[in-house]
Amino acid sequence: MNIAPAHLDALQALGYSEQEARFLYIVATHSGYFVARQFSGFADAHGTKRTTLFWSKLERLRHVRRDCFPKSGVIYHLFSGRLYRQIDRENIRNRRAHEIDFIKRRIAVLDFVLLNSEYQYLETEPEKVRFFCETLNIRRHFLPARLYLGKNGSRAAIRHFVDKFPMLLAPPSVVTFTYVGEGAVAFTDFIRHLEAYLPLFRQLSEFGLIYLSRSNAHFGRATQIFHSLVKIPLESDIAGDLLRYFQVRKAWDDKQYAALSDSDLIFRNQASARFNGERFEGLYRGWKNGRVTESSIQQTFPTDNRKRIVHFESRLLGRIAPPATDSVKIG
Repeated sequence: MNIAPAHLDALQALGYSEQEARFLYIVATHSGYFVARQFSGFADAHGTKRTTLFWSKLERLRHVRRDCFPKSGVIYHLFSGRLYRQIDRENIRNRRAHEIDFIKRRIAVLDFVLLNSEYQYLETEPEKVRFFCETLNIRRHFLPARLYLGKNGSRAAIRHFVDKFPMLLAPPSVVTFTYVGEGAVAFTDFIRHLEAYLPLFRQLSEFGLIYLSRSNAHFGRATQIFHSLVKIPLESDIAGDLLRYFQVRKAWDDKQYAALSDSDLIFRNQASARFNGERFEGLYRGWKNGRVTESSIQQTFPTDNRKRIVHFESRLLGRIAPPATDSVKIG
């Protein structure tokens, strides 16, 4: 992670050490919220002095607001407009108040960034827009966007990448997206997220997505959703393979075994794993009953000769914490 020296200098001018400035920059850019263990882990704090001095500065300068939640403990909100202006983040929404579910997700995002500081990140909305539109020559209307209506007669605004999940960049300009999952109840949100990004995914020759969660209980379902909505539809001649799979599967279901060759059976076994998921099951039932036509499937999955490399990874999201010898408990 490369932080501009000018931004560190600006935060140090407020009275923070270089290490504190680095932590505050990361919090302001990626989360807006943090808990005590995250600073202790980042600073490798073995005693109370450094953490106590840091909390004192934050509260004396009125840069943070401390909130206590019944099940989450003390959470610090970095809300100072002056501090955000010092690092050119005055328009970022992290300094606004949010509900606890949103806050917990931002804490999870901060854990990921702190534990993976070796990556290069696309940090802000303008930086992401410039990368895709100028570096990769992708038109702006392919980017995920949301319209915000103006208040008191002000003009409506279009914002891009409003989810603010970390976006990593590997040479030579291969982008990896991330998504923080919140269990089975959030799969609807995951599907909407992928659908919002799908127009952009179609413009990329190579990209990846990391699905992050505190538990691996739903990794299989998340993988299935990603393959169904993103990976498989982006492969070339998907309609032809899907129709052949339906035909072979119907013959098998109807016990017309003599009509199937060895290659058909091999294809069926491979395709059943490839086309696994509720979406393809619904299409198969509709095709079998005559409600879904071959032409509609071909329109849904148009032939695309562009070769893509799509990576997907499910990863357990750890918690950055102070060393085991650190007995400090703040928040």
